[in-house]
Amino acid sequence: MAKEIKKTTPTGFAFGKENYRILIVGVVLVVIGYMLMIGGGSDDPTKFDANEIFSFRRITLSPIVIILGFVVVLFGIMKKSKE
Repeated sequence: MAKEIKKTTPTGFAFGKENYRILIVGVVLVVIGYMLMIGGGSDDPTKFDANEIFSFRRITLSPIVIILGFVVVLFGIMKKSKE
């Protein structure tokens, strides 16, 4: 006798509710990281303020927040859904 093969079609979304929440938190962290990086311009084009452009916020904090956001997004994608 041949075994019966059942074909099941997935229904619903690819991720569970918790996965989407984690993904949203990760995307928000990435956006916050990029927002920390903006600014530092001057109204006078002849003036250059190295302390403003190369500040701790732009050089260190912002990339750390962006990488943390990407790690959270990756975790949200890889986490196995309970549903």
